Parts: sequence; C-alpha cells; structure tokens
Amino acid sequence: MKNLIKSFAIPFAAGLGGAALWTSIDSEKLPFENPGQEAPVGMSSQFASETYSPALRTDPPISFVEASQNSTESVVFIKNFSGTDPSRYSMFDFFFGTGPTQQVSTGSGVILSKDGYIITNNHVIDRAETIEVVHQKRTYPAKLVGTDKNTDIAVLKIEASNLPEIKRGSSRDLKIGEWVLAVGNPFNLTSTVTAGIVSAKERQINILGGEFPLESFIQTDAPINPGNSGGALVNVNGELVGINTAILSRTGTYTGYGFAVPVDIAVKVANDLIKYGEVQKAIPGMDIVELTPELAEEMKVKSLDGVIITHVVREGAAEDAGLLKNDVITRVADWKITGKGSFEEAISYYYPGDQVKVEFLRNGSPQSAELTLQNLEGSTGVIKREFYSSGLLGAKLEAVNTIERDRLKIPYGVKITSLTRGYLRDLGFRDGYVITHINQMPAKDPNEVGKYLEKYSGRLRLEGVGPNGQPFMQSFNVR
Repeated sequence: MKNLIKSFAIPFAAGLGGAALWTSIDSEKLPFENPGQEAPVGMSSQFASETYSPALRTDPPISFVEASQNSTESVVFIKNFSGTDPSRYSMFDFFFGTGPTQQVSTGSGVILSKDGYIITNNHVIDRAETIEVVHQKRTYPAKLVGTDKNTDIAVLKIEASNLPEIKRGSSRDLKIGEWVLAVGNPFNLTSTVTAGIVSAKERQINILGGEFPLESFIQTDAPINPGNSGGALVNVNGELVGINTAILSRTGTYTGYGFAVPVDIAVKVANDLIKYGEVQKAIPGMDIVELTPELAEEMKVKSLDGVIITHVVREGAAEDAGLLKNDVITRVADWKITGKGSFEEAISYYYPGDQVKVEFLRNGSPQSAELTLQNLEGSTGVIKREFYSSGLLGAKLEAVNTIERDRLKIPYGVKITSLTRGYLRDLGFRDGYVITHINQMPAKDPNEVGKYLEKYSGRLRLEGVGPNGQPFMQSFNVR
C-alpha cells in the first residue's frame, strides 16, 4: 500500500511543481507577446532586428464562407445532349433493349445577368443537339447565343428572371499569391467549392483552337476536375475573376494546376456574342514570338520582356503604323509586355478602330507608334460574318477573312467549319479546309458555294488549301 501511494505521490508532486513554474513564467510577459517587441537575445542576427506581430502566430486562417455564399448561387449545372454513337454498342444491346442512347456530357456555367444570360466554355456545349441548365433544382432549356473557339467561351440564354447575377471583379488587378475559389460541378456534384491561390498569370498552354487562339490563362492550384469547366473562379469577396477552363493532368483528374480565362477577356467576348453574334476582334496586323535568351543576345536586347515581330501583314495595322519585322514591342498603352500572353491579352480589350500607343525597340533604340487596330476584313468597323449552314453538307461555310488570305497566300476562298456527319465529311474533309475553286470556277461566296454543292451531281472537282496551308486538288463522283 505504501508503495502504491508513493508511486502516485511522486508524479503528483512533480505536476504541482511544473504548474507552479509555468504560472511564474506566465506572470512575466513572454518576449513574443507584445506587438513590436524585439526578439529575445540569442536568436539569429537575421531575425534579431525584426519585430514580431501576434497576427502571424495567432490569427485564425482566412474564412471562405462569405465568398462561397456570394458566388455558389450564381453557378449553374449544364447538360449537353449530343447525338447517339452506335459504334459503342453491340448486337446484344439491341436484343436486350438498351440500344444506342443519347450521349450526355456535363459542365458548369455562370449567371451573367438577371434575365438569363449564362457564360460557359465552348467545349462544354460543343456538338450539343440540345442544352439544359439546372439552377436550384429547376431545369431550363437553353438557347446557344454564340461561341468563340479562340477563347473557349460560349454564351447561353434561358428564359428566367431575377436570377442571382454574379458580382464581377477584375482579373487585371488579380495578384499572384491571392486566394481564389473554384466553384463548379465536378463529378456531377452541384455547387462544389475548392480553394487555392493564384500561382501564375498570362500562362500559355497551347490547348485552344480557332483561327487566333488567345491564351493568357490564370493558373491556380485550387483543385479543378472534369465538370468544373465553365464554372467560376472567384476572389475572397466572391467576385468573378475567371472562367475555369482546363486542368494540367496526365490522369484526367486534378493533379496540381488549373487554368481559367481571365474575366476581363471572358466578359468582353460574352458581350460581343450577345450584341453582335460574333467577337469583334481587334487585329494588330502582325505575328509575334516570345523573346528567348538566344534571340535577345542576337538582337542585342538586355531584357527578356517583350515580343518580337516576325511578320507584318500586308496593308494591315502594323504596316500602316510603320512597324517592321524584328521590332521588339515592350508596351501597349499602359500595359507592360512581358511575353506573348500579355501582348495578346492587352490587345484583346480593344475594338477595331481603336488607337493604341505601342512602344518598341528598333535596333536597340526606343521608339513609339500609334496603332489603329483593324477587324478581320482589314477595316475598322463592326463585322458580322456570314455563314451558310447546311445539314446536307454537315457543315457551316464562311468566306475566308483578310488575315487568313494573307497567311494562306490565296486571293479568296470558302472555309469549312463546324463539320458534323454529312456530305463533306464523307468526301474526307475536316474543319479548316478552304475551297478556292469548284469545277475550276472561283469559290468566293459561301451561299453560292453551299447551294451549288447541295444540288450538284456528276464529276466534282474541288481545289483549295488544307488547315496547314498545303494545296489540294481532288475529284469525286457525286449523285
């Protein structure tokens, strides 16, 4: 019994002694406790001159509750119903009653206005036959207003009112290191929120299609998965700063980085699609490349910031402004040009006809010029492209614009776009092929070409160039 009491008494006494010691220490202020107090003697000299704030040690982590509440109600669930694919099924499927079924893919979208305009990614609604939008458990049929492959942006419209329009922030003011939230519907889970930081801006990852792909992505480490596409990237106030578009992954799911179209670009594109049916792209009339250490040394440029002009379009904006091949552009208006992404983003905010000051180096000497931006046809007005859409041909046909004619070195042509199952695909054509002659007659007007091809039977000879500029000439027997 004595031994038992002894075994408890010794630890108990030690505990009392430790408590008394801690109380005596606590009665004297610890060296880190007062804001601005110097570090204690004996610390590294690197830190000894610094002061210490309790906020760095005791403040709770930032809360995302307000940001979530301000944004989740403005993010919708999108269903894309596309055609059937019989090749995915066997004869057993037909016998047992399943058969080919309509394919359904899903994504996210963001409510831009109270009256039902919704922004999403082009690839979310690509090839859709019908589109549905789900918001707060209600399902709405959606109309496709317009798409832009160059930025992977699309706009939908649903018939509704008093929708929770998202509050917009500024992607240009967004800083690397800021907290952001990705709001979307990954794996068909509605209103999912993940957090991360902005890890880079003006990223180019070479994933976009279109004639003039514009890549100046916001890079974030907020987990983004399939289904987040088209959803909102918001700041800590719940303000929209980007449209989530892509993940960098070898597995198909999140492994570290997501990419978003900056909201300033996305909203400008959306507004153009709503107002004009087409993006009013401002064309500087030049091709540019990034400055590399090798190029900088060759051109005797000290900084790696800027872009080099590699080609000046004939009778284009750059030529009119007096810019030349090998000029190094360093600034557009008040925008410092650090690379190709920042140059293309800076130009994207302008409209044809706008004048911008461009600063550049020529043979190492600083110079400037006034650049009057043009549209795709080489003029300065609003442009609306004319399409001929044909179910029989399975494509849209459009006239080749000035920039493409210069690049492909052709005087005219009609381009094949939005190719689906139909006549032209059966002949072996793909998106981007340009027809310059039909049976040795010039092909200039999309309407004339479309109607001619729909009605023609006999020996058909088509000439033109492929998407890579390679000429072709093919003959077919058609009925």
